[in-house]
Amino acid sequence: MEEKVLKGRRIGMLVLLLWLAAFAAAVLGLIFSVMNMLVLPMIVCIAWLALSWILLPGLKVLKPQEALVLTLFGKYVGTLKGEGFYWVNPFCTAVNPAAKTKLNQSGDVDGGAKPIVLSAGTAGATVEMPSKKVSLKIMTLNNARQKINDCLGNPVEIGIAVMWRVTDTAKAVFNVDNYKEFLSLQCDASLRNIVRLYPYDVAP
Repeated sequence: MEEKVLKGRRIGMLVLLLWLAAFAAAVLGLIFSVMNMLVLPMIVCIAWLALSWILLPGLKVLKPQEALVLTLFGKYVGTLKGEGFYWVNPFCTAVNPAAKTKLNQSGDVDGGAKPIVLSAGTAGATVEMPSKKVSLKIMTLNNARQKINDCLGNPVEIGIAVMWRVTDTAKAVFNVDNYKEFLSLQCDASLRNIVRLYPYDVAP
């Protein structure tokens, strides 16, 4: 799976302004058609007011060093990259299977996000809505220390810190089940393989 960057989609503000203008025109047209008993314009205005909201989910906002991987009915259509206000097919859905994964690392897109609180009466329910955006920042993964035997069989406690970032969003999202967990496990496996090559408790 190769990444396909969608270009020329930064028309979110234009689409929003046109939608607002058409919505206001439909409200005025509905009032005018009701006052003058015009059936056909009334039906058109009601249909627009009822269905025009379908365009709004296509509006996407990205900050610097963020990306959004989009699929349309299960088929990969492309990735939005770079800051801006975009508009895409409103039936496109963002995909990020690692969105809920929290590692001991810096740089996640929703790392500082607070959960959304939905209140019903006096009781409030907390609902976490993770961001589907993929961070393109350089992140530091700091895995927990582990006990590994060196080549002489002596146990060594050792940790690892890895600087990493996503370069191909399509491969990260589609080629592995969860790219954050995959990276963490691969770092631990590589560390174990390296530590077993050398003796660490021998001075020379």
